[in-house]
Amino acid sequence: MGILEKIADIEREISRTQKNKATEYHLGLLKGKLAKYRAELLEPKGTGPKGEGFDVLKSGDARVALIGFPSVGKSTLLGKITGTKSEAANYEFTTLTCIPGKFMYKGANIQILDLPGIIQGAAEGKGRGRQVIAVARTADLIIMMLDATKSHLQRLFITLFINNYSFRPQLTKELEEVGIRLNKKIPDIYYKGGGISYNPVVKQSQLTERLVTDILHQYRIFNAEVLVRQDVSIDEFIDVVVGNRKYLPCLYVYNKIDQITVEQLDIIAREDYTTVISAEEGLNMDYLKDSIWEHLNLLRVYTKKHSEYPDFSEGLILRSGATVETAGTSTKHNPQRVGLGHPLENEDVIQIVKK
Repeated sequence: MGILEKIADIEREISRTQKNKATEYHLGLLKGKLAKYRAELLEPKGTGPKGEGFDVLKSGDARVALIGFPSVGKSTLLGKITGTKSEAANYEFTTLTCIPGKFMYKGANIQILDLPGIIQGAAEGKGRGRQVIAVARTADLIIMMLDATKSHLQRLFITLFINNYSFRPQLTKELEEVGIRLNKKIPDIYYKGGGISYNPVVKQSQLTERLVTDILHQYRIFNAEVLVRQDVSIDEFIDVVVGNRKYLPCLYVYNKIDQITVEQLDIIAREDYTTVISAEEGLNMDYLKDSIWEHLNLLRVYTKKHSEYPDFSEGLILRSGATVETAGTSTKHNPQRVGLGHPLENEDVIQIVKK
């Protein structure tokens, strides 16, 4: 039996098992096996060609992966904000390779990649799904592009339940299955080898010492120290054990808003992590760029030489959480001496003094 058949069998077993306290242990072991087989499927032993057009050098201050189902307007958006030409037409699967482009915003050089349209089953390697996923994992931000004009969205103003009628759950599921977690925090679990020891600092609603031990044994781990600092799910614990999960921010971009009603637009725009645009008409492009900057958590700080005015023509682009040790001395007051651990904030002016 191949890996795909094993995955299908486990998924069927999970779907027909009632979910309650009595079955948590059984479901936990099934999820552990499922995650193990998916990891084997997506990261097979041996090396092979990456595929034409997918081996793109990461450059700039940040990388954004633009994903979505075919024909949602990704190529049009790339051309609009970067000036990059990507082959496009009104039929599915037009973009066959990974098309890179760049744009400058607030001094940051941001690379954006137009990936071929993801189809259902990408996690099993259908189409070029595996290559698309591999590139998406290298990104600092995922833009999930969606079509606001699809027929199922026309009922939004009646139902008020956008997630029941959009492709968001389907795309999110595809990414979850390949180890990409969207808009989630990394579980606060300390984990290292050294004799199986399970110590939950807070009360756990799902994890038990027996379940933790048996999941570790599935991965042939017989020596481990596990310190759980928050109430985590079984899936979150498995993520830590597998160790190859990517936690990425995601911005949901609904395109073609010029073709829907104001009522429908209002409902879509109220969703979390959501921006609405019309790539063809160039509507809301500045707001989209601002949203990308915000979700990338970038900082721009300026440098100052001794006895000179700050240089505001250029700035250093840093990640949120950067400290003086990264870039120098920040000023909250005028002036202020701080230690190496002092966190920098956006628009700080720094002066580096060598003693």
